[in-house]
Amino acid sequence: HDRNNRVAHREGAMRIVDLSMPIAGDHPRWATEISVTGDLAKGDLAQVTWLKVSCHAYTHVDARRHMFADGATIEATPLDDLVGRCAVVDLMDVQPNEAIGAEKLAARGKHIQRGGMVLLKSNWDRQRSPMTKEFWLDSPYVTREAAEWLLATGIRAIGYSFPQDYPIRLMLKGERRPLAEQVTHDVLLRAGVHMIEYVANTADIREPEVFLSAAPLKIPGADGAPARVYCIEGM
Repeated sequence: HDRNNRVAHREGAMRIVDLSMPIAGDHPRWATEISVTGDLAKGDLAQVTWLKVSCHAYTHVDARRHMFADGATIEATPLDDLVGRCAVVDLMDVQPNEAIGAEKLAARGKHIQRGGMVLLKSNWDRQRSPMTKEFWLDSPYVTREAAEWLLATGIRAIGYSFPQDYPIRLMLKGERRPLAEQVTHDVLLRAGVHMIEYVANTADIREPEVFLSAAPLKIPGADGAPARVYCIEGM
């Protein structure tokens, strides 16, 4: 029983699956500073932890402003768009460097509802640890045709359990590719579909539909924000 990833009660009851990456000060890709002031053992009144991290590191939500100058910032993101019923698309058989196309999503996403949310379920974070460069270099990715198919379904939000755009891996080498090659951002985020990135532990999800919460921190003017993402089964 892994209490870090899920809380399961008696048979037939609700089940919570934690879909968030832990924020770690020693992450090899994301510069993260975690410090603590106050020492309770020495008689200080309180312990206070300080955090400095990118709003696009770990599990987070992109605001449209991330890529588009006319886009809304994160505090303007309606919570109604990021909390509710969510179709889970099973990609557990995804392979390293696999280009995930429209045909595969269409075959497995027949239960996606217009106006709903989608979560792409995989075990990628168990094939390659997010603490290693191979998590990015070997990642499967979504094709432009697949992004366009997702847009055509009329979804309002989507969660990814792997680095979803091919050029993300090139950033490890300091190479930044044009927006047109960042296909999920260019197609979905451009159209106002909310992007929930670096979702973890999706392999623990059992049901094809869950209640998902991906509420980002309320940071006025920000282009994204960390989120504690989780889903509930059995609701």
